[in-house]
Amino acid sequence: MDWTTIATGTAASLLAGLATAAGAIPLLMIRRVPAAAGELSLGFSAGVMLAASFFSLIMPALRVAEVSLGGRLAAAIVVVLAVLLGGGAIDIAGRLLGAFAPRLRGSVAAQRVWLLVLAITLHNFPEGLAVGIGFGSEDAGTATALAVGIGLQNMPEGLAVASALFAIGFGRWPSVLVATATGLVEPIGGLLGVAAVATFTMLLPWGLGFAAGAMIFVVASEIIPGMNREGSARLANIGLMTGLAVMMLLDVLFS
Repeated sequence: MDWTTIATGTAASLLAGLATAAGAIPLLMIRRVPAAAGELSLGFSAGVMLAASFFSLIMPALRVAEVSLGGRLAAAIVVVLAVLLGGGAIDIAGRLLGAFAPRLRGSVAAQRVWLLVLAITLHNFPEGLAVGIGFGSEDAGTATALAVGIGLQNMPEGLAVASALFAIGFGRWPSVLVATATGLVEPIGGLLGVAAVATFTMLLPWGLGFAAGAMIFVVASEIIPGMNREGSARLANIGLMTGLAVMMLLDVLFS
């Protein structure tokens, strides 16, 4: 077991998670977050996660699997299965979350805000998992690009969660602290991911594909429907294209 790799992957996922706090802190200084900013940030998160899933996770998984299995078809089958497993795992987790939702108390607006908090917390786990597995692959460039991209899209998410809590009556500091807590799921996922692939190298293509499938499912089931519900879909689509472009540039820059 390579303890240095495990420590690096966990630390990187922790920093990416703490970017949620960095995004939430401006709530201490501003009164209200413009609706346009929320729409742009939602799309930006989707773009980063989609680009990261394909360029930083699925493509490296295919390369690693082809080398270890000795064939492109076998590699493709393994990665496809891993992607489907990742999506299925998040679907099950989401259903469990949905079963918990009726127990939430308070007004309809408060229930929606707490569902937002739970949904952000849920989808931060595969992000941390992806960062950890990226560092476990020992491809420092791709892993760094992934960590930076995830950190960037965590910042507007932190502000969105904090401002939503503030809108239903939370104080500024409690809102920021709860937003920060949603990001602290990431180092848990990062530690599990990097420890698994650093200990059992054969799991690397499975781990990369699993993390990609989990993030793609989150984008398809949570973020894109949210983009269509909230105000101007045009602004959200601009954010999505910007997120795609930024993540692709980061991948090239650090590769």
